[in-house]
This record gives sequence, C-alpha cells and structure tokens, in this order.
Amino acid sequence: MPRSVAIVTLGCARNEVDSDELAARLDRDGWAIVDDADHADAVLVNTCGFVESAKRESIDTLLAAHDTGAKVVAAGCLAERYGAKLARELPEADAVIGFDDYDQIGARLTDVMDGRTLLAHEPRDRRTLLPLTPVERPSATTAVAVPGHAPGWLTPTAVLRRRLERGPVAPLKLASGCDRRCAFCAIPSFRGAFVSRPPQELLAEAEWLAGEGVRELFLVSENSSSYGKDLGDVRALERLVPQLAAIPGIVRVRVSYLQPAEVRPSLVEVLATTPGVAPYFDLSFQHASEPLLRRMRRFGSRERFLELLGSIRALDPTAGARSNVIIGFPGESRADIQELHRFLEEARLDAVGVFGYSDEDGTEAAGMDRKVRRDTITRRVARISDLVDELVAQRAEDRVGDTVDVLIESVTDGVAEGRAAHQGPDVDGTTTVEGTDAAVGDLVTAEVTGADGVDLVAMARLATHRGQPVVVG
Repeated sequence: MPRSVAIVTLGCARNEVDSDELAARLDRDGWAIVDDADHADAVLVNTCGFVESAKRESIDTLLAAHDTGAKVVAAGCLAERYGAKLARELPEADAVIGFDDYDQIGARLTDVMDGRTLLAHEPRDRRTLLPLTPVERPSATTAVAVPGHAPGWLTPTAVLRRRLERGPVAPLKLASGCDRRCAFCAIPSFRGAFVSRPPQELLAEAEWLAGEGVRELFLVSENSSSYGKDLGDVRALERLVPQLAAIPGIVRVRVSYLQPAEVRPSLVEVLATTPGVAPYFDLSFQHASEPLLRRMRRFGSRERFLELLGSIRALDPTAGARSNVIIGFPGESRADIQELHRFLEEARLDAVGVFGYSDEDGTEAAGMDRKVRRDTITRRVARISDLVDELVAQRAEDRVGDTVDVLIESVTDGVAEGRAAHQGPDVDGTTTVEGTDAAVGDLVTAEVTGADGVDLVAMARLATHRGQPVVVG
C-alpha cells in the first residue's frame, strides 16, 4: 500500500496553489493524498507567516497534527521564514522544509518516514538572490521543445497541479515574490523577487482548470499589477485577462491584489469593460494619509485614491472595490486617522479589512521610532472597524434593485448561495439566490432584493447551465 499524506493549507490563495502543486508532485511519486489527517502516515502543513495571528494559527495546526500520531512536516511561509529556528523551537515537527525542497517533496517525506533526519535550512534574505531568467524559472507545467521554433522555445503539455479544494472557483497564480519595499511587510525577504509566469503556461493551466469543472479563475500573486514587468511587457495583464475569459467553460475571471500606484487607465478599462471579467478592484490602499503612506514606503493620497475609484465607476458604476488598511503604523497621528476616516466615508468600498499594526521581524518599520501605544491602536482599530461595518452595510443596501450575476458555489436544502461580481472569495460576503433550482457552477442573473451587512439576497431571472442560458423564475 502507498504511504498516505494529508496536506493542510493555511493562509492565502497563493498557498492554496502551492499545496495543489505539492499534491501533484506527491501523487506522481506514488503517495496517496488523503483528506483526514487522523488516518494519514504524514501531515504536511503549508503554513502562513505573514502576521502574528497567522503564525500562531500555523503553530497550533502543527501541534494538532502532532497529536494525530502521524509524521508532521512544516512547509510554507513560516517554515521558509524561520527554518532552523522553527525546528529548534517546535520539536513536535518531524521536519521543517523550505521552498527549495518543493521539487523533491516526495523524497523529503520518504526520508522523514524512514527516520532520516532532515536538517532545516538557515533562512536567508531571498531578495539578495540573483533574479531568475525566464529559462530558469520554475514551471507548474511539464514543457517540451516545439519543432520549428528556436531552441529554448517551450510549450506546456501537462499541468503539475492536483486540486485539493473542489468547487467552481479556483486560484490561478500569476507570479511569485514581490519587488516592492513596503516598510511593514516581510514577504519579499522570504518570497524573493517578483517572478511572472509566462502567459502560455497560465493559459494552459487555465484550460486544465476549466476541464476540471472550474468556472471562475481568481488571479492571485503578491502584486498582480506588476505582472509582466520582468517579462518586458508592462501591459501583459491587460492582454492576458481577455484571453483567459475566452477559454471555453470559464464564465468569470477575477483579479486580486492591485497596487493603486500601478493601476493604469488601460488596465482599469480592461477590468471594467471586458465581457467575462469581473469588474472587481482589490486595491491595496493600506491608509489614506499621504505623509503616513510615504513613511510606509508607499504612494498615494486620499485625493488620488478617490480619483482612481472615480475613473473605475465612470466605466461601471456597479464595479466592486475592496481594500485593507493598517491602523497604528509608527508615527500615525490623530490627523492621519481623521484623513483615513474621511476617505472611507467618501470611497464607498464594498469591503475593507482593518488590521492593527504590529512589528514584523526584519522589516524597516520594526526599527522605526514614534511607535503608537498598543492601547491606542486597539482603540483606533475599534473605531475604524465600527465605521467600516456601517459603511459597507450601506454600500450593500445601495445595491438593492441592481441586477447581479451570481456564480452558485453551494446549494443546501434547496437554498442556492454564491457570489456576485463584486464579491471576492472568502472575505467580501455572499449572495443568496431565491427562485431558482440552479446547480453549483451555474451563473445566475438575479435582482438584488435585500441586504444583511455585506451579504445580499436576490431573486433569479436567468441562469447559465453548462454554458447554455436558461430562463428561471
């Protein structure tokens, strides 16, 4: 019997793709992939190491996996970021592996099962590594040379991915790493420089996902608006998105995590007006006070951000917009909070994540002066969170009477639930659709009849089932 492994994924959708690729490698090497950690020979925990709460969840998950009696292997961002230090402080983990171990993951797990000790790596700042050339870049597909083309010209033939999470929505990873130097963020130090995946590789994986029943592609990376820069094409994302939307079986393409300073008018137009592309703008504002943004090593201001939102809504008044904000960054003043408060009132965002600042190892901000007191941060987070709850609920109420296209993701006891174009996965609310017998994966056109917080209720008008329109209601 083959040895079995359960893969537990924490953190963002980028980690979800990494887990799918690890599963494909393990499957190729003869491992049985199982869902239940209690009945697995090994548990591979793909950890998150972004903020303190995510680190704690990762540690708790590793400890819980240890209690199953299986061999426990820590992978992912926390493992890469701390390496040998994590191995010393968490003896419950049988091994701690880094990103460089991924292409040999089957052999690494075999070593663990056979009792061989794996020495955890000593972390290094991956920003200091030489950037990869396109030929050297790791691929999520198997590629072959094409006769008649120059040497080195490759075309993907088989996708190296096995979906662990089913359902009609799947992330598609545009790139890895980040070239920005935000003062509060440690991600570039352990994820490395920004590396785009070639368009032909992404298209091949998207076609494979469509064949697996995926209806919506959720494009993810640390900074999607940088896609193509390292390939010599700053407009690569604008060219790629319509091609993805044209793939048979795909009814919607959604782009996540855009840097406002890099969002060009031409990209806004593509995302707001292309059929099959969700007019959805996940904009990383982080704050609205220009002096504080400069201290964060970011760009923008309340006025510039409002101008960007205005340009989006000029093309599509119903377009979705979401963001995250950091409260309590070193040097944040009362005037800065007032500026953020004013911006949020004027921005009419559909969803806002509010996070209290905390020092992160190795970041510039950790060494800054003018730290904001913890009790002050707590108070400001509560104030802005209350404001956000009120504003996003009002924004949802404003959508009553609108027509929305809802991708059905679950049907329970006859109740269909999914997400409209302005609702991103997991964090932006859902839409319950009444008056339809639509199945999971159907795209239903409906009229919004009510709202509860960020969640909507809608009455079905038209559904698309297996690519064919069906009148309902």
